[in-house]
Amino acid sequence: QVQLVESGGGLVQAGGSLRLSCAASGLTFSSYAMGWFRQAPGKDREFVGTISGGGALKSYADSVKGRCTLSRDNAKNTVYLQMNSLKPEDTAVYYCAAKWGDYSDSEELMNYWGQGTQVTVSS
Repeated sequence: QVQLVESGGGLVQAGGSLRLSCAASGLTFSSYAMGWFRQAPGKDREFVGTISGGGALKSYADSVKGRCTLSRDNAKNTVYLQMNSLKPEDTAVYYCAAKWGDYSDSEELMNYWGQGTQVTVSS
């Protein structure tokens, strides 16, 4: 079965950096666009960024643009989210998701989800 497993979350001070990873199994990874979403306490889940199956196309939420970089290694079935200049408002559970075909910022179109990894940014 398909599994997406996030890692790399943790506690970091404001201004710091984290790199989240999402390892996929059970699917033809390069055929899937990958997305990152996050959910802060008491808030709806929101889009963070997405990358196409080949890695050439990327899109970011305005809230993270310029601070986050998506990349993927299709040989390792892994997608990465590098987050820099972290702010307390980035505190959330971060989820990766897979969508067959073209990339999208819509969580409703995602086919598979990971279990999430907590990111906490202290001020």
